[in-house]
Amino acid sequence: MLGLWVALTAATGDLRVSQDGSMLINVLVFGAVGIVVVRRQPRNAVGWSLAGVALVLLLNLDTKLYSVLDYRLHQGRLPLGRVTLDLSTFGPGAVVLGMLAVLLFPHGRLEGRWRRAVWVYVAIAALFLIGQVAGEATLHLGPHIVVDARGKPSASASTGWWGASFLLLPLLVGFWIAFIVHQVRSWRGAGGVQREQLKWLMSGALVTLVATLTFLGTASETGIVRLVAAVAALGICSFPLAIGVGILRYRLYEIDRLISRTISYAILTGLLVGVFLGIILLATSVLPISSPVAVAASTLAAAALFNPLRRRIQQTVDRRFNRSRYNLEATVADFRTRLRTAADPDTVRATLQTAVDGAVQPAHFTVWLRQVRTPRA
Repeated sequence: MLGLWVALTAATGDLRVSQDGSMLINVLVFGAVGIVVVRRQPRNAVGWSLAGVALVLLLNLDTKLYSVLDYRLHQGRLPLGRVTLDLSTFGPGAVVLGMLAVLLFPHGRLEGRWRRAVWVYVAIAALFLIGQVAGEATLHLGPHIVVDARGKPSASASTGWWGASFLLLPLLVGFWIAFIVHQVRSWRGAGGVQREQLKWLMSGALVTLVATLTFLGTASETGIVRLVAAVAALGICSFPLAIGVGILRYRLYEIDRLISRTISYAILTGLLVGVFLGIILLATSVLPISSPVAVAASTLAAAALFNPLRRRIQQTVDRRFNRSRYNLEATVADFRTRLRTAADPDTVRATLQTAVDGAVQPAHFTVWLRQVRTPRA
């Protein structure tokens, strides 16, 4: 399927279907993380779900590329054109499998009522996808089919199979909300490793949600909007990457640092942009200053405020989202204060041991004091 994507992209000469290659990167990341999880934990259904997402996304890209090649470049003369056009509506299956991975995270197992709920969810999702494909087929019974540059047909309808399938959409959304609530409740009652795993899941899902909404909101195919859409599509990669880190527990405890850095720099960027634009508007609209001078003054002001704002914002955010770093800095500051009043080596050693135990909790602690020889008179 990947080789077919390469051939079809070369034949059409257009990367707009795959969002300038961003969606292919998503396919590779979902597939790679899914394969790694399956190889490490073959019975973990999360890995199989991620691999399924990669296959569905790749199928969606291939069918849309073939539709562009057939109906835009060859006027519908290629074989299996209508079949690929119908299968191009199978894309929502990626969301179905992705939300299933959310529910099954991190161990890929469920018990009791949730196991029965999953079977109901799978049945509803299957009916929804079948309705999508069947409804799309009924839209293309006529002789003339028009496909845009992204492989989407111009025909639309709200009746028949296509309309009936969307009656199931509220049920799917209800399941998705239930999956999220289940994981939030698990996070509130979890501790240690499991809590950190769920932090990774929630962070990756939140970034993916913002990226998806941004991607769907960029409809233009030219200029900066197209670039924004491509970058937003890349943000979807955070979902499988976060799941992979959470399951494999690789650098698991750095999530607090990542969250605090993301929040602090987002706040910092917003404040600096506000200062920059505010000074420009003040200088050009109120004061008789030319635009180049106002831009230069705004740039200098933003640069001067960068480090003071960064330190103050980072400290505030760390107090809430990265408590270990905040406690570590407080421990070091307390150690410096005590060290100023310590005179003998035993007091220094005891103070140092207390600080190190509170900061990093080592398995053992050793202090080596170098003997300084007093020079002879």
